[in-house]
Amino acid sequence: MKLRCAVLDDYQSVASTAADWSPVTDEVEVVCFAQHFATEDELAAALAEFDIVVTLRERVPFPARLIERLPRLRLLVASGMRNSVIDHAAAALHGVTVCGTASTVTPPVELTWALLLGLARGIVAESGALREGGPWQSTVGADLHGRRLGLLGLGKIGGRVAAVGLAFGMDVVAWSRNLTQERADEVGVGLAASKEELLESSDFVSVHLVLGERTRGLVGAAELALMRPTAYLVNTSRAAIVDQDALLDVLARGAIAGAGVDVFDVEPLPAGHPMRTAPRLLATPHLGYVTRANYATYYAHAVQDIRAYLDGAPVRLLG
Repeated sequence: MKLRCAVLDDYQSVASTAADWSPVTDEVEVVCFAQHFATEDELAAALAEFDIVVTLRERVPFPARLIERLPRLRLLVASGMRNSVIDHAAAALHGVTVCGTASTVTPPVELTWALLLGLARGIVAESGALREGGPWQSTVGADLHGRRLGLLGLGKIGGRVAAVGLAFGMDVVAWSRNLTQERADEVGVGLAASKEELLESSDFVSVHLVLGERTRGLVGAAELALMRPTAYLVNTSRAAIVDQDALLDVLARGAIAGAGVDVFDVEPLPAGHPMRTAPRLLATPHLGYVTRANYATYYAHAVQDIRAYLDGAPVRLLG
């Protein structure tokens, strides 16, 4: 009897064609789910008869209580080599092998700049007006050249975002708790004296930090109050780093010029979620890593992970 493999959140129905699954299909039946399972009960019911699950990034949490409800689960493959929403200890306790895949940082870098430029030049509003017979020019764009870009985080993604900012002629500064002068010098940017100084002085602020206990809620109401009314905030990292209620408040009051967001406290966003209708917000449905090349890597490596597991020699182990 074949093992059964569930591929979760295949929203665009591309998982089956993004990679060659033939190395495993003689032994594994692959079932792709385009719909998102919104609750743990729905997920547990859907996955009850599956031995293998493939999940993208951190879209679907696998806490201990869910793993306990999936007695057939033996292999969990998550794209990327870091996943904070899988309980690795519980997986090990229940005999579930967890594997990852390679990933590239360039897609979220590119999306960061799509959001930042879209905000700065009013692209959505102007394009909509042009198509709908609205006014010919209704906004005045914000300049990038000579303006300050403040980066919260200067890792692999933040460093590449910084390089683009420098190419635009921006004054780029960065801050994080562990950021050193050596790293700032390596990238060619300034080291902000503090988080507060960065927020107060920047025309554009972009978040590029890993979510953890020290970064959860790092940008709250007090921090957003430091930003200039002409400044923009971009978050393509994790929603919980920026207090969502505080962000909605400053957008509603016009206390900052706008925000570009690709990550949310609940995903997919419910129909009535205030982020869907917030003013001064350019929002995308968590597209950071969603590109053809990245999907090809994710699913090709998922196939490799499954094949290696079947052969008794798992690769790219997580946890």
